[in-house]
Amino acid sequence: TDPKNARMTVGEWCDTWLAGYATRRPGTVKSAQVHIRKIRAEFGTRTLSSVRPSQVRDWLARLAASGLSQSYVHALHRRLAHIMSDAVHDGLIPRSPCSRRTSPRAGRQRPYVATTAQVWALHDVMPADMRSAILLAAFAGLRIGEACGLRVSDIDFMRGVIHPVVQYPAEELKTEISRTAVPIPQSLALELSAAVSAETPGGRLLDVSPWRLEDAVRTARGKVAGLPAGFRFHDLRHYFASLLIASGCDVKTVQARLRHGSATTTLDTYGHLWPDRDESTRAAVDAAMRERKDYRNRFGRTGSGTNSGPAEPCGPPAD
Repeated sequence: TDPKNARMTVGEWCDTWLAGYATRRPGTVKSAQVHIRKIRAEFGTRTLSSVRPSQVRDWLARLAASGLSQSYVHALHRRLAHIMSDAVHDGLIPRSPCSRRTSPRAGRQRPYVATTAQVWALHDVMPADMRSAILLAAFAGLRIGEACGLRVSDIDFMRGVIHPVVQYPAEELKTEISRTAVPIPQSLALELSAAVSAETPGGRLLDVSPWRLEDAVRTARGKVAGLPAGFRFHDLRHYFASLLIASGCDVKTVQARLRHGSATTTLDTYGHLWPDRDESTRAAVDAAMRERKDYRNRFGRTGSGTNSGPAEPCGPPAD
């Protein structure tokens, strides 16, 4: 590496890295900025080449001990690894201090699934102008940005189809799979049509921001018996998944309705919700056991056709 580059600090490289990253979506850039503030606090004044894997592991251990969630600590490591990898690619350092050895566990948590009664109770205690958002999440699986950004023109009320195109305030959805049409029953289409207002800015169905909606959910969840303190708007999407699974939908159908990029994501998140068909597996094993028993009854224990003695050995005679 160039000796001049060896004096570059982590903080200086983060400034350069963020300047190139600024072409991403505003929300994506904001998330990176939040992560980088944590990274600067620990490594900002150190030179890039002086950061060691042991120091990365120590930093992550202290973050976990401070009470940060396992998934957030993992996200911080992933961000630091990305930044350091780009420094290697730019020829600033010979190798990255981040690797699989320094990475903490991602930490998967089973989502909380509300009951249908809890969903309707939450709907009823929400402010009247936000109740349609509850329906969009619980019965169409829309994410909070998609629900708040949904335009009236994105809903085909006659055919019963929602076409997610943008997220709040008017940004295009990131992936093609996110723009997959979502079929809805006529009963839901009628509920949504009743919420249409000519005064909504930008032709949106709802005049509410994601932050205001999430705050309203936090206030309302305390009024619904049984909902945990950490219940979020996104948990209504988990309810939608559980509703489809309980009705007998297969994994590919649930993946399509949730607009996941792959069935693996669907199974990783909701695999435990599919019913464990104990009797089906018992029947399969029992059939194999009965087949063996029938075979022995017909041909004898050795398979030679009789029960009179051991079968003759197979193969050519020994020399």
